[in-house]
Amino acid sequence: MTNLKNHRRFKGGRLIVASHNPGKVREIKALLDPFSAEVISAGELSLPEPEETGTTFVANAELKARAAAEASGEMSLADDSGLAVSALDGAPGIYSARWAGEDKDFGLAMRKVETEMDDAVDRTAQFICALTLAWPDNHVETFEGTASGTLVFPPRGERGFGYDPIFVPDGYDITFAEMAPEKKHAISHRADAFQKLMAACFA
Repeated sequence: MTNLKNHRRFKGGRLIVASHNPGKVREIKALLDPFSAEVISAGELSLPEPEETGTTFVANAELKARAAAEASGEMSLADDSGLAVSALDGAPGIYSARWAGEDKDFGLAMRKVETEMDDAVDRTAQFICALTLAWPDNHVETFEGTASGTLVFPPRGERGFGYDPIFVPDGYDITFAEMAPEKKHAISHRADAFQKLMAACFA
């Protein structure tokens, strides 16, 4: 990570969110509300989704952000995030979305996590998020955030998306999916990464 004063700044205008996931786009738009950004998703622009060939969250976030910036000719923001379960040696990790299958069935994905954990005593997990801001000239700024917690089964709550219904963040007794959106936005892995990004590139 470079020194704070050396980070390149976002100066307002249109910003492409390099995602076709409506839940993720909704959260990112909410986090960007205080800034002078006209947010539009890659899905709205029908930009192609690049194959996520990276072996880390950071690599995949940078790959997606660069692809969207190149395809649109505009600044782009990409998120790569997922659930890392301690008892599964960090799985599903970067494959979190793939565990949901082609139909993005996270009910199936959560059942798979429960089955794979079997009777494991350790129920701790982390949500991890890498955020990359990419310029059309291929410059990128990347930041990581985390949220630690415990997994619960069966899933609880109707809010949020992905694995939120089985994740109880540390210090709380409700899942991300049971929280009001503004509460989750304040404490999530994405919020942690965003705080770092905003301080470096938007402040």
